[in-house]
Amino acid sequence: MQQEESGTPINADDFGIWLSRQLRRRGLSQSDLAVALDVTRAAVSAWITGRATPRFEKIQEIERVLHLATGSSATRDEAPDSAGSISWHHRPAHADGGRELGNAAAFAFDSDLAVLAREAAQNSLDERHDLSRPVRVRFILHEITGERLRRLQEALLWDELVPHLRAAADTGQKVGRVIANGLRDLKERGSLLLLRIEDYNASGLTGPEYDDGRFAAVVRRQLDSHKGGAAGGSYGLGKVTLWAASQFGLVLMNSMLSEPYEGRHDRRLIGRLDLPWHEINRMQYAGPAWLGEGDPTRDGAARSWWADERSVEEFYLTRGSGDPGTSFLIVGAHDPSGEATDLEQMHQALVRGLASGFWASMVSGREMPPMMEASVEGLRDGQVVVAEERVDPHRYEPARTRAMRAFLNGETTSQITGPEDVISLDVPLTVPPLKGAEKSSSLTHRSVLLITPTGDDDPKPNRLVGMRGTRMAVLERGVSDVPLGAIRFQAVLLAGRAAGATGPDADAAERFLRAAEPPEHNDWKATDDLTSTYARGARQRLTEFKQAMLKQVRDAVRPVEQVSEEGAPKVLRDLLRLDPPVLARSPGYPTVKSATGMIDSDGAWHVRVEVRLPERADPWLLKPLLRFATRSGPLPSVPWAQINAVSHCEVVGQDDIRCAPGTRTAVFTGVSDKSHHPVSARMAGIEVDLVRRREIL
Repeated sequence: MQQEESGTPINADDFGIWLSRQLRRRGLSQSDLAVALDVTRAAVSAWITGRATPRFEKIQEIERVLHLATGSSATRDEAPDSAGSISWHHRPAHADGGRELGNAAAFAFDSDLAVLAREAAQNSLDERHDLSRPVRVRFILHEITGERLRRLQEALLWDELVPHLRAAADTGQKVGRVIANGLRDLKERGSLLLLRIEDYNASGLTGPEYDDGRFAAVVRRQLDSHKGGAAGGSYGLGKVTLWAASQFGLVLMNSMLSEPYEGRHDRRLIGRLDLPWHEINRMQYAGPAWLGEGDPTRDGAARSWWADERSVEEFYLTRGSGDPGTSFLIVGAHDPSGEATDLEQMHQALVRGLASGFWASMVSGREMPPMMEASVEGLRDGQVVVAEERVDPHRYEPARTRAMRAFLNGETTSQITGPEDVISLDVPLTVPPLKGAEKSSSLTHRSVLLITPTGDDDPKPNRLVGMRGTRMAVLERGVSDVPLGAIRFQAVLLAGRAAGATGPDADAAERFLRAAEPPEHNDWKATDDLTSTYARGARQRLTEFKQAMLKQVRDAVRPVEQVSEEGAPKVLRDLLRLDPPVLARSPGYPTVKSATGMIDSDGAWHVRVEVRLPERADPWLLKPLLRFATRSGPLPSVPWAQINAVSHCEVVGQDDIRCAPGTRTAVFTGVSDKSHHPVSARMAGIEVDLVRRREIL
């Protein structure tokens, strides 16, 4: 800290940063200032670099030369209404004649609002600043008309943009058709839909204007994720969904920085417009443009600016707190899939997308806060029309949320004996060495598999969700070939740091699975990144991992055969079997090869049966019998409500199956007649037997 003659303390570093910014804003060099102040170029350089501060009278002269209010150097105020120096800066067309008729990265996704919610929330999770608190993500839909619309257009310098938008609205190109539709909607409806996505307790767009950093990665570059470790993103593609959700390709940004740039933290603003190549009055433009201050050191470039509160309000970018993070304003928001056509439908789509992808990130433990909180709100001209809904993971994923909370609280069990139980199992993942390091040994990571019962009202039971790092749902698939009589369940696979591990094996698992994720982050598979990064065998290790988790699920939900201490009679053990028994028949008779099924919400069994057939020239005519496996007495038969042929067979009469000559297997499905169930379907297992019909039809 140094002191000028008046005794007021001045931080030399902060003053130098401030002075450099004011010179750049006025388009003056250090030499220009030295001449105007009648000092040496070296003296100005010392002020800029923070090695010295000017005397009091020189500070007054600096404020006069730069047309600043008296005292601005002490308060670090900017030029009055800095927005006056803001303009659009369009990138000229490539000198070699190359053209981009849209951002190719936007076509890497099947764009819809759920994808937008996933990518935006994932980026916020990756940038969580204080790990002891959740990152808060808000989605605010705001439809504006009349005076509000006019004021925003004035702030955006809309009249300057319209010629570019019209020139880019080429209906022969996909991106051009979207722009043309946006301009038409704006004219016919007289309204504009804004979507502000903002996060709190995030890093913000830190870093320099052009060199490596978060700011440049988001604002200026493509395919630069600027991430590592357990981050969900890895391709640098997700940010493009923001621009894809704008009919005009227009996004504004206001960032509160977690670390200073140019000596400041608050209200760093810039806008980016992504248009395809276009031409106006024989002047060709590449497409991208930036709203900001002109940079005299780079011809045609625009820099971010430190906005005042009034400017931030005009751009609908006022933030709710001083927590670091970024607010993105999507101008002319729409659902690229066309499914959500109004504000209310878009609200619902965003809530569903957040709940589906991040329910696990929003679960808290007894001594552990959630990683993320998310909400969605809808406004029209400043009035709330859809109240802010904080996404409740338990509401949308009750069984999975219960499993996650039990894991965080250390309340998992070794077996399921009740509807609220959660079992925890280990699933090994072998991570091969990196290419070029084949002599090093593989690492084995123990991922965690959670399984819990789900209710009869669950529309999608018997599913497995896999995640890592930030607990964003990545892998989701149904578990097939579940044994008959198994409970309805939900399974959650936690790998890497999501499993609570922090050692080298967890880091290795994070890197391995991150490389196995495609741009959509919806699977683990053999991507180019995986096979080019890891030694031979990486594909097989991934396949083994996925097979192991499915096998663990099937084994865990298989009904347990009850045997007394003295040993139960075989006939009783057979009655308690819930899997189809192996029929003791000669190889010359049709047998049930496999039978799988589930109980629907109405209490009826839905069964899929595969039949093994001896080879013969004539067709087989069979009558499938459905029996309830009770604890004593004969096995009562239950009629079929419906039978359907699937392959190599046909239904004959009411419930007979005719199998084609020469075929070795046949498949059919059936639904039990619940009105004839001797007991509730959940009180007994079932068996499927085959009776040969004598008649050949």
